[in-house]
Amino acid sequence: MLLDTASLYFRAYFGVPESVKAPDGTPVNAVRGLLDFIDRLVKDHRPEHLVACMDADWRPRWRVELIPSYKAHRVAEEHAAGPDEEEVPDTLSPQVPVIEAVLDALGIARVGVEGYEADDVIGTFTARAKGPVDIVTGDRDLYQLVDDARGVRVLYPLKGVGTLQTTDEAMLREKYGVDGPGYADLALLRGDPSDGLPGVPGIGEKTAAKLLAEFGDLAGIMAAVDDPKAKLTPSQRTRLREARPYVAVAPRVVKVADDVPLPEVDTALPHAPRDPAALRELAVRWGLGGSLERLLTTLGA
Repeated sequence: MLLDTASLYFRAYFGVPESVKAPDGTPVNAVRGLLDFIDRLVKDHRPEHLVACMDADWRPRWRVELIPSYKAHRVAEEHAAGPDEEEVPDTLSPQVPVIEAVLDALGIARVGVEGYEADDVIGTFTARAKGPVDIVTGDRDLYQLVDDARGVRVLYPLKGVGTLQTTDEAMLREKYGVDGPGYADLALLRGDPSDGLPGVPGIGEKTAAKLLAEFGDLAGIMAAVDDPKAKLTPSQRTRLREARPYVAVAPRVVKVADDVPLPEVDTALPHAPRDPAALRELAVRWGLGGSLERLLTTLGA
């Protein structure tokens, strides 16, 4: 089981009241909410391996060089020497180091790799997996990894993590008319304002799905642009032709990397804390109470 950790703690932050605080009055709603999420996921799915995948760089320079608008609207501050600072609620930022410390003390594998997003870490773990993989994320971009033959599915939270949409190829075909790899092409053509991806003007989701059904994949669609016999409307042909510079670079931006240099890490689900003393100190300092106790009970079981 691979967790898109930032996606989940953002959901926890907005789903759990900010009145949930540590003894010193610091909000810990994202910390406790995430622990509750992990408890429920482990209870319901009993994974043998669990990895909390992190954004070491939420806006990698190599993606921005290809498409400068990539996530540009979410930049709080640009840094020439390192990752740009993301716009994050003031009361969430201080909770992230606490989340990291708690995961480490529990012994839950936590992996982020410099120059890559959590999606890329997830993509690489998925590519290397020898058995079924459940990816837990509120980010539809990861639908591109769905692969029934390999047992790779996305568990998409609809309400907390108690109600998850199980995303497999049948669901993708029913809702979007594509398979996993086809979803990346669909997203590229349609664009995604939340990620600053412009897409091809005039090609929405339904049109993109129809074009992919007709021509197979992005390469097939672009080949059709130069084929006068291909079933494209004049405006589609014009728009796709004008979008060639974008289409040439966008696949590298949209597609999740599967070749990230992952560190050696023990991904086995822990049954007891790796560092009980540190965990006790964190529990007291941050008032983690029942959320941590429930998770420890579930892991021990």
